[in-house]
Amino acid sequence: MRIVAIAAVADNGIIGSDRDIPWHISEDFKRFKAVTTGNTLVMGRRTHQSIGRVLPDRRIIIVTRNPDWSDDGIEVAHSVEEAIMLAEETPERVCYIGGGGEIYRAAWPYLTELDITHVHQSPEGDVTFPLISRSQWTEVSRELRSGFDFVSYLPTPS
Repeated sequence: MRIVAIAAVADNGIIGSDRDIPWHISEDFKRFKAVTTGNTLVMGRRTHQSIGRVLPDRRIIIVTRNPDWSDDGIEVAHSVEEAIMLAEETPERVCYIGGGGEIYRAAWPYLTELDITHVHQSPEGDVTFPLISRSQWTEVSRELRSGFDFVSYLPTPS
């Protein structure tokens, strides 16, 4: 099963500020919707709540430490490992990891790909994406846009 981190990341590594995204790039939102629709999307509770609704046409798995938390239309896991085990029940789907920062870090050892929108800004923020090390990840494609790039990475061969 493919396990792909999908994120919009500023030049300084910021992905969030005060429970929100510090930019609005409609083309990135459209792309996120297009690639995650029909697949599994794993994200943390705070990220889910910041979106404010269940994203349609996706299998949603929310990771939370709160054993009593639930929401309609989603599945709950209490660790990233548990979420990935749930996602493996539908291996024909891609499992997208959609944030936030803690979830990306916990999922890092399981990732098979990175799907990153590199945002050419350096905003203030309080949530960061893990460092994409060139010794771990190899860029395999880049689509240049005005103010951002869509970039795909695969693990660097040993």
